[in-house]
Amino acid sequence: MNQSPSDAFVVPAVDIGPYVRAGDEAERARVAREIDEACSRVGFVQILGHGIPDPVVDGLAGALDDFFGLPMDDKQQYRVVGANRGYSPPKSESLSLSLGVESANRMNDFFEAYNVGVEARSFPHLDLSEDDYGINVWPDVPGFEDRVQTYFIEASRVARTLTRIFADALGQAPDYFERLTDHSIDVLRMNNYALPEGTVDLDGDLTGMGEHTDFGIVTVLWADRVAGLQVLGSDGVWHDVEPLPGALLVNLGDLTARITDDRWMSTLHRVKPPIVDGRIRRRRSVAFFHDGNVDAVVSTLPEYAGPEPYEPILIRDHIKAKLAGSRHGKPNTAAVREAARVLAATGENRA
Repeated sequence: MNQSPSDAFVVPAVDIGPYVRAGDEAERARVAREIDEACSRVGFVQILGHGIPDPVVDGLAGALDDFFGLPMDDKQQYRVVGANRGYSPPKSESLSLSLGVESANRMNDFFEAYNVGVEARSFPHLDLSEDDYGINVWPDVPGFEDRVQTYFIEASRVARTLTRIFADALGQAPDYFERLTDHSIDVLRMNNYALPEGTVDLDGDLTGMGEHTDFGIVTVLWADRVAGLQVLGSDGVWHDVEPLPGALLVNLGDLTARITDDRWMSTLHRVKPPIVDGRIRRRRSVAFFHDGNVDAVVSTLPEYAGPEPYEPILIRDHIKAKLAGSRHGKPNTAAVREAARVLAATGENRA
């Protein structure tokens, strides 16, 4: 298979400002049409007009630098066993296993991360378990919690603006996604690609973050404008993607693909070591995962169901299987469609 990028592959840019600032009906309809086209054709979109102030983004980036710059022994104090929270050191995860696909060189993903998110106790009127959410652990870094929480609130707003657009684009009631997300498992994952900067001679196909789809409904990503992120196109080729100035990258998760029976795509993506002119460059990214209510059942909308639609699935079960793959090394045998796309792209025929 020819693995050179196709000139036809483009991640569309959409200004969602009319939904952020309560624009008129015609403006909002245009945005919904553009989002529908992007989600149907690529599954990734660059969003502009999102309304997150630059100082909030700068504060987030500073918080990342302050934490990831700590000595490894200090960072290791914030590891949390059995929960999607706290610190993950380099090579402690393998995201391709969330699809049931073994990494070709059996090397776990070479990045470090820090996770925070919504807690069950955020919804005192509901009988929810922290086993499904997780208690946040905040590092003893001046201003870290405040800066991260400020960005978290903004990213949550953007994600919910997007699902409002999604409802319009799919011809659903305005509150369609609200019914699936009013106590959503939302997680903010801060990533630092931890290979030391400088000239390197890579031994084998080192992976910054293995090929995977995202688990939930929608992901909102801030990232440095540094090469590394690659998206699998419908042509079976991995394409480089960098955010436009001031843009956030948005991609759909598996649950939205299920709702539309893959009319909208949960696109496979990965991160390769950010190498520019033979030198590794540092790359940071922050993903806000809007994953839905733990007790909600996701089914394909009847008007989008094909001959063999996805079976209904409880969000708790779906996320548990995905995390068991990425964090605990248990291949996800339910990710049949996604795994087939990875294996086709790599020219492999593995069970």
